[in-house]
Amino acid sequence: YKSIDQLWIDSRRHFSTAELNRALADVIETHQPPMVGGRRIKLRYCHQGGENPITLVFHGNQLTRLPGTYKRYLESAFRRALHLEAVPLRLVFRQGENPYDPQPKNGRQH
Repeated sequence: YKSIDQLWIDSRRHFSTAELNRALADVIETHQPPMVGGRRIKLRYCHQGGENPITLVFHGNQLTRLPGTYKRYLESAFRRALHLEAVPLRLVFRQGENPYDPQPKNGRQH
C-alpha cells in the first residue's frame, strides 16, 4: 500500500507560484509556443488552481488558439519538472482581455 499512499500524497501537493513560473520559463525556453496568424502565443504565468486533481492555471494571450500538441507538451513537461508521473494533472488556460476592445466582456465601461 506504499504506492497508494504515495499517490495520495502526490495528488495533495501544493506548488508555489514561483516554482511553477520557473518551470514554465524552462519549458518555454526549451520549446516556444507556436506562432498563430503571424503572432506568437504568449504564456505569461502559471499558478496552482486546486488539488486532487492538481490543477495548473496558465494565463496569457491567444490561449484559445493553442494547439493540442503544445498542450500535451506542457502537460508532459510539467509532469517531469514537478515529478508527477502517476497523478492526474489538469491544465486550465485563461486568456486576458484586450484593453483596446471597444466591447469589454464584463460589461464595464471606462
